[in-house]
Amino acid sequence: MPTPDIHRARQFIAANARVLDRRRLERLLDGGRPEAVRDAVAAYRNPDGGFGHALEPDGRGPGSQPIAVALALETLHEADAWDHDLAGGACDWLERTAPEAGGATFVDPSVEGWPHAPWFLPSQGRATSVTTTGQIASPLHARGFEHGWLERATEWMWATIDEIAADSGAGLEGVGGGYQMLGVTRFLDQVPDRDRAAAAIGRIGPLLFDRGVVELDPDAAGETHGPLVFAPSPDSIARSLFDPATITVHLDRLAADQRDDGGWTFDWDAWSPAAEADWRGSVTVDALRTLQVNGRLGE
Repeated sequence: MPTPDIHRARQFIAANARVLDRRRLERLLDGGRPEAVRDAVAAYRNPDGGFGHALEPDGRGPGSQPIAVALALETLHEADAWDHDLAGGACDWLERTAPEAGGATFVDPSVEGWPHAPWFLPSQGRATSVTTTGQIASPLHARGFEHGWLERATEWMWATIDEIAADSGAGLEGVGGGYQMLGVTRFLDQVPDRDRAAAAIGRIGPLLFDRGVVELDPDAAGETHGPLVFAPSPDSIARSLFDPATITVHLDRLAADQRDDGGWTFDWDAWSPAAEADWRGSVTVDALRTLQVNGRLGE
C-alpha cells in the first residue's frame, strides 16, 4: 500500500505553492486556523462580490469568473472557514450575471483581453453550464445557505439531470462529459433532497460507464477522469458506483503519483508556467485531502 511522503509534500508546497494552498495545507495537516484560509480566499475577491485574479489558474485575468466562485466556496467549505458575507456577495454577483435560464455560465466574458487557457472561453449565447452551476451549488447546499440564485440554480440542475437521464446521456462523451458529470455529482453530493439525489445517481450513474466518461484504468494516458474525481470520499454519492477493489487501486495510484519533488501534477495541458505552478500546488493539497479522508495518509 503506497504511502505519500508528507515531509516532501510540505517542502514542495513551501517551495512552489501560492499562499492559498499553503494555508489549505496548514489547515489540512496541522490544524491551522480557518481564518487564515478565509483571508487567503478573500484576497481573490472583487468589489462586485465575485472572485478572479487567477484563483482558477486557467483564467489569469482580474475579472470575476463562475469557476473561481466555485473554487472559493469549496475551499471555504472544506476548511470549515465558511464566511456568510463572502458567500452572499458571490451569490449576489451570480444573480446579477446569471444567464436567462439561471445558474452560471462556464466562462464570463470578462476574460477577454487577458491571458487564459485556450479552452477557457465564453460560450455562445452565455448558456448555463452544468459544470460550474453544480460545483457552485454544492458547497452552498452543504452549508444550508439560502439565496435566490441558488433556488433557481437548483431548479435548473434538477431539470438538466432529468434531461440527461431521459436522453441516455446524449452529448456526454469522454473528457468533455467528465466535466459535466463532475458538476452533476458534486451537486448530488450536497443537495438537501437526499431521496431525489439517490434516485438521480441511480439513473445517471451508469452513463459514466456507458459514455466512456470515467476511466477505470489507473495507468491510462492523457487527460482522464477516474473514479476518485467523481467519488473522492467514502461518503460521496457516486462511491456506490464503484466496487471497493477499484477504489483501492486508484487510491494506490494516487499515492504513488507523488513526484520526486514532493508534489503531484495534473494530466491536462500545461499552457503557462504560472498556471502550471498554481495548479500543481492546488492538486497536491487535493491529493493529500483525498488520501486523508480515505485513511491513506499514514502517520
